[in-house]
Amino acid sequence: MSQMRQHLPTLLWLSAALALTAIAYWPGLHGGFLFDDYINLPSLGAQGPIDNWPAFWRYITSGTADPTGRPLTLLTFLLDARDWPASPYPFKCTSLALHMINGALLFCVLLRLGNFLHGEDKARVRRSAAVATALWLLHPLLVSTTLYIVQREAMLPATCVLAGLLIWMHGRELIVRGRLHRGLTVSVAGIAGFTLLGALAKANGALLPLFVLLIEYVVIRPRRSIDTPKARSWYGATLFVFGILPAAAIAAYLLWVGIHGIAVGNVPSRPWSYTQRLLTEPRVLMDYLTLLWAPRADSTGLFNDQYVPSTSLLHPASTLFSIIALAGLAAVAYKSRKGLPAISAAIGFFLIGHLIESSSIPLELYFEHRNYLPALLMFWPIGEWLADRRTLALLKTTLTWTVPLTLAILTYSRAQVWGDELTQALIWARINPDSARAQANAAQEEMQAGRPDLAAARLQRWLAHHPNELQISFNLIGARCMMGSLPAFEMAAAREAILTAPNTSALLTHWLDRMLPVAQAGHCKNLDTADLLNLIDAGSRNPKLDDPASMQDFKYLHGRIQLAQGQADAALQDFEQALDLAVRPSIALEGAALLGSAGYPVHGRQLLDHYMQVRDKTPKPGPGMPTVHDWILRRQNYWPRELEHIYRQLDADARHMGQNQATPPAAGPNMKTQ
Repeated sequence: MSQMRQHLPTLLWLSAALALTAIAYWPGLHGGFLFDDYINLPSLGAQGPIDNWPAFWRYITSGTADPTGRPLTLLTFLLDARDWPASPYPFKCTSLALHMINGALLFCVLLRLGNFLHGEDKARVRRSAAVATALWLLHPLLVSTTLYIVQREAMLPATCVLAGLLIWMHGRELIVRGRLHRGLTVSVAGIAGFTLLGALAKANGALLPLFVLLIEYVVIRPRRSIDTPKARSWYGATLFVFGILPAAAIAAYLLWVGIHGIAVGNVPSRPWSYTQRLLTEPRVLMDYLTLLWAPRADSTGLFNDQYVPSTSLLHPASTLFSIIALAGLAAVAYKSRKGLPAISAAIGFFLIGHLIESSSIPLELYFEHRNYLPALLMFWPIGEWLADRRTLALLKTTLTWTVPLTLAILTYSRAQVWGDELTQALIWARINPDSARAQANAAQEEMQAGRPDLAAARLQRWLAHHPNELQISFNLIGARCMMGSLPAFEMAAAREAILTAPNTSALLTHWLDRMLPVAQAGHCKNLDTADLLNLIDAGSRNPKLDDPASMQDFKYLHGRIQLAQGQADAALQDFEQALDLAVRPSIALEGAALLGSAGYPVHGRQLLDHYMQVRDKTPKPGPGMPTVHDWILRRQNYWPRELEHIYRQLDADARHMGQNQATPPAAGPNMKTQ
């Protein structure tokens, strides 16, 4: 009973923090899918529902982000849906639950760390851990991670890092107590096992060895040494293999990327160079720190395309200041490692946590969700100060309750915005007036709300100052067509924009999916399929879009429009040319299905016949998960079976229409049947 009383305050602190977190986030659970959700989540139903083991293995290996494909993240999505489309609500509930689990793990980590600093004062350790955990759990900056479904990939590495740290610290304590073999086994499982798991969620999960080294040398070793020479030697070797070597490999890779990038100069599809990115990221990190230490109810959200890159140390002037400030913080972390280890660990954890996403790898410049993992220990120093009741006890007690409650109010306010898609879009557009993405998103929400006139007015104003923004032009066309008529000069503006666009990504394909039926049905005055063909032709003349992948997209889309015009022969020729640019069975099957569903099954068979002739030119999959995915497909005989199925469907359609049959060819070595 006495032991229960001893742990009761700890459980009450943690329960209160978790309950307050659930209340603060509750309004945001009713929001919808956003942006990259629509890119990543449709794989849940890309090949039918995931209701059997073959479908599971195809799905779990289908990821293309990072060499690993992030299968751990994909696995967690199956908790919420096994087909697509799906409801966003269970996804958001699971993400909130994961955020609360991370809070509980962080609390346990801080309890362990606090015991190294002042284990004799258990109440102080509990207060410090509880306050620091509550400040992290309730911080409004983390709303854009927790309620943005796809950013579960940013949350899971934090889960793995925290779990890995706990297991490693337990193993280290076993070694201190003389249980060498068991302690080494547990330590290796904690570091190596959870580094692997973290990397399978997202690349920054691989930073666990660096976090281990930071905590080992700043917090634990000066206060809890390993006494016996044998244990010290074995533990040192373990730390070298599973800590120092991986850390050195990561540092060497980032250094190589930076040096190579500076030599190359410009980054394809980015409006800045490698050098400009390296100059800009210190400013970004200082902005992150400002948001962490001066929280507010609103933020730029998901839109940061307007962030101005640094072109020199003095342009903008904050560049040099930010570099000096970061260097100063690193110096403070080093100087305070002995006397103020919580400050040293918090700064070091933040800087290490940003190594992969905020250094030399040419990712986009700025995203709030990148702070989820780096900020884990950010508020430990505050927790330490507030927990020390030897001075200013009344003030510290008051702040212990008021600061988390204030953060909860800010988070609740931000979560309300995330729960209302139209309000969210309009607020983000107001906060980010120079962001094309924010304006396009607001216009889309206005159109969905039945106000294309407001969307058109917004986009027209923005386009007047940024005539080459393709997403603005495309959305303006959509708004005009909802209103019934498209001015000819706005279609001309779209053609000019696509002539100079640095990339179209999936924008063009998704837009054409919506507009092709509109043009085909004649529902929009001054927009027909010929206009869409002219737009595609303009894009294919863009010298920035002459890579095989972009040219394949243009050819394939050209074929879709030709098919909509009833030009089956021309569409078949386009599909074959698109296939030749990068031979993939998926594009052959999709094109054949389109031809068949449009009433041209023989043309569909001819496209499949063409694929059978060129299939040996199919490029080998890239390293990592694409290779595993390809192996899974071959083991399942997936593509041959799909080809056989579509051949038979085309054959049935041809018989029904009285055309020549589309009989599949005899199975060869790459065309097995089961």
